[in-house]
Amino acid sequence: MSESVLITGASGFLGYHLLKAALEKNLNVYAAVRKNSQIDHLKELPVKYVYLNYENIHELEKVLSNNSIDYIIHAAGVTKAVKQEDYNKINATYSVNLAKAAEMSGNRIKKMIFISSLAATGPLSSANSFITEETNPSPVTAYGRSKLLAETELSKINIPVSILRPTAIYGPRDKDIFIIIKTLNKGLDPYMGNFLQELSFVHAKDVADVAVQSLFLNKVGTYNISDGNSYSRYQFADTTKKILGKKAIRFHLPMPLIKLIAYLLETANGWVNKPAVINREKLLELAAKNWACDISKARNELNFNPKYTLESGLKDSIEWYQQNKLL
Repeated sequence: MSESVLITGASGFLGYHLLKAALEKNLNVYAAVRKNSQIDHLKELPVKYVYLNYENIHELEKVLSNNSIDYIIHAAGVTKAVKQEDYNKINATYSVNLAKAAEMSGNRIKKMIFISSLAATGPLSSANSFITEETNPSPVTAYGRSKLLAETELSKINIPVSILRPTAIYGPRDKDIFIIIKTLNKGLDPYMGNFLQELSFVHAKDVADVAVQSLFLNKVGTYNISDGNSYSRYQFADTTKKILGKKAIRFHLPMPLIKLIAYLLETANGWVNKPAVINREKLLELAAKNWACDISKARNELNFNPKYTLESGLKDSIEWYQQNKLL
């Protein structure tokens, strides 16, 4: 009989790729979704759906036991919220509750993979270095702090947990980085400020593959996940334009103007208690000097060999957007 894996955040962008990767390993897949989640794109996949009450550890334990779950990949979370407390509740408390439920089930759960983020470590202020797993964490956003809190609390739970810290994830079905691709496709190549940056990226399929692969390895720990390369701030746009066969006007908006816009959006959305698309804190992340990270630990311990470079990954992504008439 196949072993079973519970994948949370299954209706999301990364969740879809996690489901596919788990099915390719012949796992019996349980997809945790919300009752109001859009799941039409999952109908082609032979998965079973479960609904989790993250506020009740005993109910969570029943779901794990009743469905004979062997593994957990926890990718559910929130990237936009109004307050730090909201981030902490969903990204940290709910993650810990699920881990406690796994702990309650005895030795049934063989391993839990927690999808954290490189934001939990935060960027470097100097250009000529790399973020490693030993880098002293200094997250610059509420999101990053909530992921770091989750990591800290999960380390106290008595089950095998591996933490993956992917950098900026892109790929088919992504909506966030896709905004940049659409903007370039329209002939515009805008930047915040005029300064140098080192960036890193990783294709969603590579994240999904290493997450599923990690389930079956004895190693547990914290691992940076990227495609293993660092890129200048212009390489993403230059590569995208080359693939699209398009030209785009490159221009730099002054940071004082960007900060003003962020402040106005933050204030306006605060009145209606909704998270702003961009705020002043998020600018610290977007305008950070160095997001390059070292993945040698993941290579050595998780046998992680990314299949996609930025160019091949963008080709794969753009082809999908074009086939689905989004470009």
